[in-house]
Amino acid sequence: MKPLLRGGGRTAARRATRAAPVALLAAALRAQSEGVFIAERKCGPLGLKIVFANDSFCAMTGYGAAQLVDREHGFLHIERVDIERLRHWLPKTQPGQPLVGEGYLVRADGSTISAAWSFDPLCDARGRVRHIVATYRDQTEKRRLQEALVHAQRLDAVGRLAGGVAHDFNNLLSVINGYCEMLAAHVSANPQAMREVAEIHHAGRKAATLTQQLLAFSRRQPLNARVINLNDLVQSNAEIMRRLIGEAGRLDLELTEGLANVRTDPAQFQQVVLNLVLNARDALRDRGRIVISTENREIKTVMHRRVTDTPPGRYVALIVADNGTGMDADTQKHLFEPFFTTKPEGKGTGLGLALVYGVVQQSGGFISVKSAVLVGSTFEILLPVVGAPVEEPPAAVTPLPTTRGTETVLLIEEDEIVRKMVAGILTSDGYRVVAAGSPHEALRDLRSLARPVQLLIANIKGEGEKFARRLLRTYPGLRVLCTGCSEEGGPVAWLPAERFVRLAKPYALSELLKTARKLLDA
Repeated sequence: MKPLLRGGGRTAARRATRAAPVALLAAALRAQSEGVFIAERKCGPLGLKIVFANDSFCAMTGYGAAQLVDREHGFLHIERVDIERLRHWLPKTQPGQPLVGEGYLVRADGSTISAAWSFDPLCDARGRVRHIVATYRDQTEKRRLQEALVHAQRLDAVGRLAGGVAHDFNNLLSVINGYCEMLAAHVSANPQAMREVAEIHHAGRKAATLTQQLLAFSRRQPLNARVINLNDLVQSNAEIMRRLIGEAGRLDLELTEGLANVRTDPAQFQQVVLNLVLNARDALRDRGRIVISTENREIKTVMHRRVTDTPPGRYVALIVADNGTGMDADTQKHLFEPFFTTKPEGKGTGLGLALVYGVVQQSGGFISVKSAVLVGSTFEILLPVVGAPVEEPPAAVTPLPTTRGTETVLLIEEDEIVRKMVAGILTSDGYRVVAAGSPHEALRDLRSLARPVQLLIANIKGEGEKFARRLLRTYPGLRVLCTGCSEEGGPVAWLPAERFVRLAKPYALSELLKTARKLLDA
């Protein structure tokens, strides 16, 4: 009897030894962070019949294991082609030759996720395929980040294009508006002609506003930034916003006391708020309501997990929410692109939200939108907090005396029409003007110049800056009026602040003359 007992004990031990790895493998499958199911090899009308599903696959799909086992896996797949590919792969499957793919799955709650998968054959001791093991990885967040990156790259490309177009149009508009000012002086005695010139000038100024919006989107519009409090800005514009909304709905303000200060261009940020309110008004339905709220917000380091998340720091949030018609997902993807609009033809330029995006970005802030059809939209702007006190607006420039200039001015302007116009108005005002299309041409013309150059009017970016610094060594008293300098910035390090001014295009000729005179008199 004892030998039998010993043999039975050894058999039980061997079974226990064999069972231990099996239990360990089953536990490892359940513990996998990626979704795994094992299915029979035979493919039915809706795919493979599931015989085992781990916890991660259940969590990914929203179904319990009991709901998945004995069902064909294809009911989870949106695209029928996923099952067809599997059906063609199965007859010729070999160990080490998985079927990989990616697509969309439908969860138990009806939501959609993006997933990547791999099907591998599971063979018996004789090498025959008995089962299929499938591994699924949820890549919804990865796809969202990829789409966000592509969207940002598209906006950046459109911004560069918009900035280039706006630059060229600014040259043309400078000519149109400039010659209107010159023509007005000649036809001032003829009221009818004066009215016609005024209409041309008015249209030119409106066109200039559009190019400024394009430059704001491409972040090439100069900001006259100063420290402000957004509560003050909203309250000072509340009455005009209520008039803009009219009978379409009501405006409510929910402003946080003790709001921190931010640094931005108050005039352009006022346009940001007005644009958001106007868009909200156009979306309102019966019993429409627009709410503008502000709050202090701190984003901690632990909240910054993805590249697209707002960086940690202290911010002021400005939120414009409405209960209007809302927007679908596709509209939200293109919302900030120039010339994209859902309004009827003639009702909008499609530049309003492009301006909003550009001003917020240029102010170092972030903007996001949440919207649902027939629910409403919420725009949230975050601007970094600054510790400085609110700055008072700069005093208005007092009109300069109409003294005629006698100084020598070097004008460098690549656009021939603009160059001719500016040189003409400066010459008629008494200045001695040397006009050139490039720094290289200017050097050639300066060789025959007997008088010192007192004022340089040019775009001093790139080669222009090298030329200006070289000219300063020759003429130490040089003043510089930088035209076309659309980048935000203050004085340059190599020239005293009172001898340098930036003037963005399109500029009025009267503004050019006053600025030149002020520089020379400094």
